[in-house]
Amino acid sequence: MNIFKRCFASIVVLLLALVLHASDVLPAMPDYGDSTQWYVQDRLAAADIFYVISTETRDYLTPDGQMFHYADTYNDSVRTALTGEMVGVDHLLSGELNYYSPYYRQCTLQSFTSDSLVAERLPLAMEDVSRAFDHYLKHQNQGRPFVLAGYSQGAMAVLQLLQEMDSTTFDRLIAAYVIGANIPQSLLDSCPHIVPASGADDTGVTICYNSVRDPSCVVHLIGDDNVVAINPVNWCTDDTPASLVTVPSPGKHDVEQPTDTLTVRLDPATHLLLVSGYTGTDYVLPLIGKEGNYHSREIWLYRKQLCDNIALRTWVYLFGYINS
Repeated sequence: MNIFKRCFASIVVLLLALVLHASDVLPAMPDYGDSTQWYVQDRLAAADIFYVISTETRDYLTPDGQMFHYADTYNDSVRTALTGEMVGVDHLLSGELNYYSPYYRQCTLQSFTSDSLVAERLPLAMEDVSRAFDHYLKHQNQGRPFVLAGYSQGAMAVLQLLQEMDSTTFDRLIAAYVIGANIPQSLLDSCPHIVPASGADDTGVTICYNSVRDPSCVVHLIGDDNVVAINPVNWCTDDTPASLVTVPSPGKHDVEQPTDTLTVRLDPATHLLLVSGYTGTDYVLPLIGKEGNYHSREIWLYRKQLCDNIALRTWVYLFGYINS
């Protein structure tokens, strides 16, 4: 009888474990030797951009009823949003550079609603990006200098790559653009490859910023404990204000959005970009955002400045001087 009870109890525990972990079923691991797991634009340039996309996926059910908390990079319906960002950022930022962007099992937006979910799910996404970057270095880069860039979850991945990077690879880094993420003091102190940018044309540096209307609009994991920041409009690290004229945001409500003249100022106390004069209504991040936080506009607002700056830093890296 006791043996029966123990067996029954073991079966119950096993079934409970299976139920509790049913939602943790993972999509297939991307094979980065498969060209379908990349968006690439080879322009025969002397330098590359390696870009990691932001969170474009929400929790979703598979046809057999399983809940996925990661992007399935082989699922066409999931890939559509991922590809959209890859194409859009290439159009906005690359200029004449080669562009490489890997599909990866990014964790879903719902994963960022609690620290425990982030801690549980983010490592898988970071592992995919690390494998993709390793493949890129071995098979696609061919020794060229490169720009690292990532936005939101992608920016977190860029920070991971900087921590893992060896010195030989770091010597080829033109700059790292960590857009819409945190670089806490502890990470800055422990990672010698995170060197804060001090101006518009230094190389081997990290560019980071987070835009808000005022400090009360900051959200967790996006600027709340960041210590590295630069103004992407005037490339100052002090509180010198810069003026920026916007155009309507993309989307069906373009005609309702006026052109704005913004004032963008870096707050040295909080390391936040304080943006005044923005009248857009499409900037609230779903689930974890709040009004007055401009996380969803971090590339779009400064797209011309970012594109020009990537070109400038690349020129300085390649030729050692500013092309006047």
